[in-house]
Amino acid sequence: SSQIYPIHLPRETRTRRALLICNIEFEHLSRRDGAEVDVEGMMKLLEGLGYVVDVHRNLTSQGMATVMKDFANRKEHWTSDSTFLVFMSHGVRAGLCGTKSKGETTDILSVDTIYEKFNNKCCRALLGKPKVVIIQSCRGGKVGSVMVSDSADPAMPTPGSAHAIPAGLEDDAICEVHLESDFGTLHSSTPDTVSWRSSVMGSLFIQHLIEQFRNHACDSDLQEIFRKVQYSFGKFPRQLPSQERTTMLRKFYLFPGH
Repeated sequence: SSQIYPIHLPRETRTRRALLICNIEFEHLSRRDGAEVDVEGMMKLLEGLGYVVDVHRNLTSQGMATVMKDFANRKEHWTSDSTFLVFMSHGVRAGLCGTKSKGETTDILSVDTIYEKFNNKCCRALLGKPKVVIIQSCRGGKVGSVMVSDSADPAMPTPGSAHAIPAGLEDDAICEVHLESDFGTLHSSTPDTVSWRSSVMGSLFIQHLIEQFRNHACDSDLQEIFRKVQYSFGKFPRQLPSQERTTMLRKFYLFPGH
């Protein structure tokens, strides 16, 4: 189907690779106890999905950017159908904390950098292929729940009008493509709110994500799995994973045809 991302190569010859960056030890911030459990769980999951995982720990923001650039240039992406990009660290509203971070403004990796390193200009080998971004971090200090009543709210939002999107142009010399496409992103929390982590069991988000992928990757597309992860937080109102900056043009099945 044209609505499903193609997987051209058989499992024996395709070279799926995933990147996992996890910051645990910091010079000025608290240690992220339990994060190693997240690393082990994600590595096992991704390897089970057919990816060779490049793991990096305890990097500055510049170190993270350098690792991403090197990973984006890997020749294996030409014979792969997709990639996973997993980031785990302390975080603030502006992005992910590097190991030298002191808070809101020092040693922060902007989330924009992830998309810049892997967009269709900088990473041609992954053009038209799913790029799955998983981010485990706080995004501020607020708790994600609020007390509500059952009364009806009279102030209903007015639906915005839809904007027509012009078709791309193509001739026999130049084919325009989107600068940024085929990203599927799931963040552990909504903007400005905290993410929760157990020093023994690891991050709540990573636990739920691994469970949903193990149960449903065989027959559900990526965004349906993301929705199932979000739904699994229904009885934990202090945190809600968020799908953001998702530009998937088709459905991504890790095991199409099964």
